[in-house]
Amino acid sequence: MAGTDGGRPSIYPTVLYRDAKAAIRQLTEAFGFAAPAVHEGDDGTVAHAELVQGNGAVMVGSKGTGGVFDSVMKDAGPTGVYVVVEDVDAHHRRAVEHGAEILMPPTDQDYGSRDYMARDAEGNIWSFGTYAPEIRG
Repeated sequence: MAGTDGGRPSIYPTVLYRDAKAAIRQLTEAFGFAAPAVHEGDDGTVAHAELVQGNGAVMVGSKGTGGVFDSVMKDAGPTGVYVVVEDVDAHHRRAVEHGAEILMPPTDQDYGSRDYMARDAEGNIWSFGTYAPEIRG
């Protein structure tokens, strides 16, 4: 997922939550993301957050802020994000220990990956696995 600008990713999935603070807690505690940047609005909502896993990142924010992205996403359904992890079984154990809803246990795939799937507290689907295709530009 490395980009061409100093190793920065060039694609950032963006997920909005009714309770972004709770989502950030779950994503960091259960799924092992780091949260190097969390910016709150004056009303305490999450205006913008960056959560990092390996060399990839996802942006998170609060629903109902009235911004353009919030407005166009208001009727969007849950999203799905795939995250590459080194040790799927250890990652899965951590998620289970923190009460994550597991939709598929660690499973070996025909294409050589080992994956598991979980749902976050607001219905978004997070897949974690070893499949990391090389991106050629």
